Amino acid sequence: MSDIGNRKNAAVGGAGAGSPVMGGPGMGGPRGPGFGGPRGPGGGPAQMMIPGAKARDFKGSIGRLISYLGAYRIPILAMSLIALASTAFSIVAPKILGGATTAMAEGFAAMAKGSGGIDFEKIGGIVLITAFLYLFSAACGYAQGWIMSGISSKITYRFRKDISEKMDRMPLGYFDRTSHGEVLSRVTNDVDVVSQTLNQGFTQVVTSAATVVGVAIMMLTIDWRMTLAALCIVPISLAFVRFIVKRSQKLFKEQQESLGKLNGHVEEMYGSHVVMKAYNGEAKSLRAFGELNGRLYGSAWKANFLSGLMMPIMGFIGNLGYVAVTIIGGVLAFRGSITVGDIQAFLQYVRNFTHPLTQLANVSNVLQQTAAAAERVFEFLDEAEESADPSDGPDAGTARGHVEFKDVHFGYLPGKSVIRNFSAYAERGHKIAIVGPTGAGKTTMVKLLMRFYDVDSGSILVDGVDIRRFPRGDLRRAFGMVLQDTWLFNGSIMENIRYGRPEASDEEVYEAARTAHAEHFIRAQPEGYATVINEEGDNISQGQKQLLTIARAILANPRMLILDEATSSVDTRTEVLIQKAMDGLMRERTSFIIAHRLSTVKNADLILVMKDGDIVEQGTHDSLLKAEGSYAEIYRSQFDAASA
Repeated sequence: MSDIGNRKNAAVGGAGAGSPVMGGPGMGGPRGPGFGGPRGPGGGPAQMMIPGAKARDFKGSIGRLISYLGAYRIPILAMSLIALASTAFSIVAPKILGGATTAMAEGFAAMAKGSGGIDFEKIGGIVLITAFLYLFSAACGYAQGWIMSGISSKITYRFRKDISEKMDRMPLGYFDRTSHGEVLSRVTNDVDVVSQTLNQGFTQVVTSAATVVGVAIMMLTIDWRMTLAALCIVPISLAFVRFIVKRSQKLFKEQQESLGKLNGHVEEMYGSHVVMKAYNGEAKSLRAFGELNGRLYGSAWKANFLSGLMMPIMGFIGNLGYVAVTIIGGVLAFRGSITVGDIQAFLQYVRNFTHPLTQLANVSNVLQQTAAAAERVFEFLDEAEESADPSDGPDAGTARGHVEFKDVHFGYLPGKSVIRNFSAYAERGHKIAIVGPTGAGKTTMVKLLMRFYDVDSGSILVDGVDIRRFPRGDLRRAFGMVLQDTWLFNGSIMENIRYGRPEASDEEVYEAARTAHAEHFIRAQPEGYATVINEEGDNISQGQKQLLTIARAILANPRMLILDEATSSVDTRTEVLIQKAMDGLMRERTSFIIAHRLSTVKNADLILVMKDGDIVEQGTHDSLLKAEGSYAEIYRSQFDAASA
């Protein structure tokens, strides 16, 4: 599949490439919260996915994610070593720079005694070394970011590729019971969470942990008493971080919930703007918007206020550490235990010690969300797939068009049959009409014929061969399908028609459009066949969309046809023209016609009347009228309604 994010370009039950399948649900839906949302304490993502989401199996999900990263272990190892090198150089630099401060202080002291001066050559050498260390550290930081960005992009690509390929192998039943927005969320939000964590969080964990350990060691090399004083601020800092994170995360979750509801309301109102206006729903919509916006405002300002307290509080606590270190350092320097440069280096280390602690405090929350996102992705990848196509199956492309249903039983749910003991036979070139009330099982028969679902018992035969022996792609290429719900993607009219047979020439496309009586309105468009159908498909009428899907089926030139209310959205005059075109198209092709308007199936070779999953009558139009059964009752009700 391609263009998974396109709300119109969604597969229908994994139709094979080149399949002239014409209908299918879109996959649209508002995107949930992602890394682009509000920032939480410590600068990390406040809420990266579904509010409150946690992995049911944290260790299992993280372990599987790590194994998923196994293919990139060498780049990850290289990135980790570079990150450690970057951290090491940045940690060593302050102590070396402290030597310059000490040399400066000693020079001033010597000048005061009249016994010497400042050794600028020594200081210059130290400054150059320090500058080199910082530059090398920055270069390593750039390199680690570049490597990790490449790894996370490859992981994202691999995840989405695996999901896309998985979708093509999954049965249509999964998409019937799972909302398209839920599937889309796994492809976008959940993969984004994992990607962002790898891109930002992974390197942050490595560098923060290395910084904390390295800085602590460097402080100990200077003086253990000053180090002890500096470490006293750690439990105080962690206590405040935990206090703020605990409360702000709850508010950020509320904010994301409110934001999701607000976005959903806005999308719904704009998507159904005409209906809302027609029923004078503006005032009600504005009230609902005001309530949702008020909740969002209330949670957002509180969340951001608490999050904003983090840095001032951490700065205040850090300043307490500075004061303690300065007092102790001054006493030690006065006694000659340490140098002035050591104090300057130590103060730099104290400053560099608190920030990574804050980052590490947020790691557990990030990992929980990442594990939950990875778990949802892996759950999708572990879903049951369609049975594999036979490796030695016959070629459906040579099928002549004899179709037989033999004692077919089927239910979408176990124990709840929709089709019971269905048997019928269609000769090559015959038109088989399937009629009946809503819910009788008419469209279900089409899904079984296309192998969107497999029968529970019985069999469907094409030229005497069970359709389960055909590869699905070959079988679906043998059928042309036109549905009541038209499916067009965001592309030109030419591209939409050619979707039925990608290798078709322009002239063949023109001929198909003429046969479908679509050329007149196409030529009337500003750019003719190059006119782009927009994403919503609202720049052409519903009837015109249907003409394009019929032209697509004509271009596909299949052995068999399935028409599900194919002319339901066109006017009466156009319907007559389409019926003539379809009569020519159906000649020498086995055709299955699902219809509610019985006037469109009067000339069918066989009419099957379905009710509650069973065939209650079958025959020609005239014979069924004479039988005075269900068909005659439906026909007369439509005739009386038309005459009224």
